[in-house]
Amino acid sequence: MSSIQWQFPRLPGVLNPTRLREAAQERVGRWAQKRQGKDPRNTRLLSKRIYILPTGIGLIFALMTFAMLLGSMNYNNNLSFVLTFLLISAGLVSMHQCQRNLVGLEISFAGVDPVFAGQSAEFRIAVTNHARTRRYNIQLYFGRIRSDIDDLEPGESRVFHLDLPTTARGQVSLPRFGIRTLFPFELFRAWAWLHMDLQGLVYPRPADHAPLPPPTETAHGHRQHDARGEEDFAGLRKFHSGDSPRQVAWKAFARSGDLLSKQFSGADTSSQWFDLRQVEAADFETRLSILTRWIVDAERTHADYGLRLISDEIPPANGAAHRHQCLEALALIDFDSGSLS
Repeated sequence: MSSIQWQFPRLPGVLNPTRLREAAQERVGRWAQKRQGKDPRNTRLLSKRIYILPTGIGLIFALMTFAMLLGSMNYNNNLSFVLTFLLISAGLVSMHQCQRNLVGLEISFAGVDPVFAGQSAEFRIAVTNHARTRRYNIQLYFGRIRSDIDDLEPGESRVFHLDLPTTARGQVSLPRFGIRTLFPFELFRAWAWLHMDLQGLVYPRPADHAPLPPPTETAHGHRQHDARGEEDFAGLRKFHSGDSPRQVAWKAFARSGDLLSKQFSGADTSSQWFDLRQVEAADFETRLSILTRWIVDAERTHADYGLRLISDEIPPANGAAHRHQCLEALALIDFDSGSLS
């Protein structure tokens, strides 16, 4: 005798509760953005833009209190009336306090560091409490992404983090995020939306297996790195932070009191050129990943490197600023198959 297995039919996508809730939140969010407009990167919350609704616990609390009220009226019990009205008062105070817990908070964008594709972009949002009272259980959110829940002392400013996952190079956007609280008792949920349209930069992902970079080129008598040459004395210049003490002209300092550095020229300099057209790869994005790997490895060894793109060229140098300039160019470059041939 064969057994019969019953299976419940799957709900279509349009009837999925999770998708319905997300679609409703997105629609309400667009309505709020149309109503409020774009926010500056430093915004103080006013009471008129804070929304509040009961939570699931709050609805159960309301039904329980209503049932107690009906029982008190049916049995005409004074002690039951006292307890019922006490609970109603606590609920009303909770509603007022929950909304007031967000009023007056100052929200500021505190920056986002560039990341490689596949990593999470950490948007930093500063929340400042200018009031004389403490603010409790503050949390930032974007979709299913949540920050830590924290309290703010009077006059305190705290940075909250929203980690957005990334999959491709370019710009990562945080068009809208919310701030909410459930304090006190979690009977009500008060929240506000902020539309700052924040942007972060995503570098191409470094290739796991990249071919060897092009060989180092040596330039004789080059004057690009005069401050780093040590062959022919070329004069004096103002001392810059980071100059070696051996380059300081101490005799000139003793005479004039001005801190100067010796400048040399005519030294041999070595550098590498990373050319997009010369990278051997099947597709455009793989070429960018290989270039990214070469830049990361060259920076670790403090070697000079330059970058040649389709219509742009970044001269050889090294350092954090040069690394960011090269990786930013790779992150924002547009694909044009015809120009690579």
